[in-house]
Amino acid sequence: MNKYIISLTMLTLSNLVIGQSKFELKNPPANAMLLGEGFISTSINERDFALSPDGTEIYNTISTPLSTFQTIVFSKKDKHGDWSKPEVVSFAGKYSDLEPTFSADGKKLYFASNRPIEGSTPKDFDIWMVERTGNTWSEPNNLGTTVNTEADEFYPSITKSGNLYFTAQYKYGVGREDIFLASMKNGQFEKPLALDTAINSKGFEFNAFVDPDEKFILFTGYGRKDDTGRGDLYISLKDTEGKWLPSKNLTFLNSDRLDYCPYVSPDKKILFFTSERAALPVSFETKASYNQINNMNQSPLNGTGNIYWVSFDKVLSAIR
Repeated sequence: MNKYIISLTMLTLSNLVIGQSKFELKNPPANAMLLGEGFISTSINERDFALSPDGTEIYNTISTPLSTFQTIVFSKKDKHGDWSKPEVVSFAGKYSDLEPTFSADGKKLYFASNRPIEGSTPKDFDIWMVERTGNTWSEPNNLGTTVNTEADEFYPSITKSGNLYFTAQYKYGVGREDIFLASMKNGQFEKPLALDTAINSKGFEFNAFVDPDEKFILFTGYGRKDDTGRGDLYISLKDTEGKWLPSKNLTFLNSDRLDYCPYVSPDKKILFFTSERAALPVSFETKASYNQINNMNQSPLNGTGNIYWVSFDKVLSAIR
């Protein structure tokens, strides 16, 4: 059986309640599985994942076909452990907003957006931030011209020290697309610098999650010598001198489809990621019906993005 076709038996053995809003983000599986099938992972395109530090809010991105429009949605857990139906966050829904990530204290949320700074015409993608007061998010603030340029900036990851990692295609980068670091100094971001070749290559590196303590980095690479599909997840740890070690392909986790948008839970127990893996036939023993084909299009494993989860301890043990 194809390694990424998830059987009904496997789903039954998981602690997810299929199609319902009650599931626990604990005891993650040793092998990657769909998260919240029919609720978080559905037939539409889902990507990105962020969990509030208190574990009561999920933020992720949904998009139209071909990703012509993307927006951030959230779901909140009540005292009974039920998750509310996902809805668009207060500051999104008009322009393309995606790739949310919390600050370590949960008081700020960073994201990428093509919203204009002035006027009403969408611009290139910049990194923006909202701040929380009680249960209310502020109006979005652009991070400014030290970080944002006339090129696109994507997938922010913020550390406890205030350092900002993100994806961009700059002329002074290492390859086609790279991971950059804008260090925080005296309350201001410094000019972004590309990470070295332990991370970046001549190909594409993008969508990096950086440990808030900056002990590890997860990202997607495409066009590398050990790339097994349309984009693989990689990990790099820091050595005792604070330098990134050569990144390793998470071969046991990757598929022959695009695997990207990694995120590790605040307790560092769960790795969430997005994958476009599918379970679709290339032929039928008997003539296919309209309903059969329609049902496949309406299933989560129809080739659009879904959210997966797996034990991060298993990931770490696999590379050591």
